[in-house]
Amino acid sequence: MKSLQEKYKKEVIPAMKEKFGYGNILAVPHFEKVTVNIGIGKFSGDEKALEEIIRDLTMIVGQKPVFTKAKKAIAAFKTRQGMKVGLVATLRKQKMFDFLERLVSLASPRSRDFRGLNQKSVDQNGNLTIGLKEHIIFPEISHENIHHIFGLEITVKTTAKTQEEGMELFRMTGFPIKTN
Repeated sequence: MKSLQEKYKKEVIPAMKEKFGYGNILAVPHFEKVTVNIGIGKFSGDEKALEEIIRDLTMIVGQKPVFTKAKKAIAAFKTRQGMKVGLVATLRKQKMFDFLERLVSLASPRSRDFRGLNQKSVDQNGNLTIGLKEHIIFPEISHENIHHIFGLEITVKTTAKTQEEGMELFRMTGFPIKTN
């Protein structure tokens, strides 16, 4: 089985170049980075839960995430400026391709009632944003020692200029996008 990176170089680049008429290989859209976010709202006071969440996210993405802090205080959410409100990990190059391959081929089909990604998940600039309700769909997570289940937001940033280019890039690389 070809890796996602090999498939992109050998199949997607020539097909995209032919379809959209790019004059140069460097003009073909490619994956720039993947950002994985978690909001830790209800776990912010529980130190053991935070350690478990950091451990699980580290196993999923392959690197240690960093805390994000609140930019301003919001009384309704009981947050103060500078308070830790989330975790983020930014993946590039090989880690990004490894994560995307696991997401597309292993994790997505394991999620409950999965019928493909919605076309509306791709924005006008060709970037894909996915929300997952449970992190336990990733094969790295063992179900025996899970005490807290959390959701993830995954954003795949591309160099595509339009939504059509981004959609075609995702389809050709094997992302399971539904056709309406």
